[in-house]
Amino acid sequence: MATLTIGDINSALIGGKFTNEELTSVLDAVKYAKSRLGAQIKRSVSKGATVKFTSSRTGIEMTGTVTKIAIKYVTVNTPQGAWRVPANMLTAI
Repeated sequence: MATLTIGDINSALIGGKFTNEELTSVLDAVKYAKSRLGAQIKRSVSKGATVKFTSSRTGIEMTGTVTKIAIKYVTVNTPQGAWRVPANMLTAI
């Protein structure tokens, strides 16, 4: 079985002739994978843990301390203030 790279997958999606149902299926698979990643990260961090993430607003990597873990978002206190970050965007330090 050949291993696909992200570039191969992106090229296939951009250049492919997929139906709406097939594209919806791909989107559902990506959403599922992101939710599993978020759940895994939430299990690996706890209140007081140090994490890092890249701000989608500024593109700057930020480091902070976890102050709250909710269902989808984790509140991270940084020197620039508190941020509600999707769990799948966090990396434990």
